[in-house]
Amino acid sequence: MAGKYSAGILLFRRTSGETEVLIGHMGGPFWARKDNGAWSIPKGEYEPDTEDAAAAARREFTEELGLPVPDGEWIPLGEVRYGSGKSAKNLTVWAIEADLDPAQVVPGTFEMEWPPRSGRMALFPEIDRAAWFDLATAQDKLGTGQRPYVDRLAEHLTGPPA
Repeated sequence: MAGKYSAGILLFRRTSGETEVLIGHMGGPFWARKDNGAWSIPKGEYEPDTEDAAAAARREFTEELGLPVPDGEWIPLGEVRYGSGKSAKNLTVWAIEADLDPAQVVPGTFEMEWPPRSGRMALFPEIDRAAWFDLATAQDKLGTGQRPYVDRLAEHLTGPPA
């Protein structure tokens, strides 16, 4: 499979009979004024020849949120391929039932030239905030390629349709 490989962890919790997932708003100037479609599962790239997807998911969760992965059962939600050509991504995600206080998040950072063609480098957070959302809201907030994971989590929690 061509393209880039990413792995991530989707935390979920059940509150008052409702399931919520923890996702992060993408940092940097391109996403600053966007909301729907601008949130992401904590995830990141890895090289499948040199790193296991689960190890990459754990590493990226910690890099993006600045917190260790909470204890809990890793529920495989499988792989989704989205995009095309050189920008195609192969994303593998696990769900873990756990609670985490978004106020404790200390995001990792990345550097990029900003403004474009200015020659100046600026530092931005990988995510600028994290929050819990119910599954329907998370569907709107997440980028299109990551939305199937919300459906897969819901199906796992309720079982297949009768």
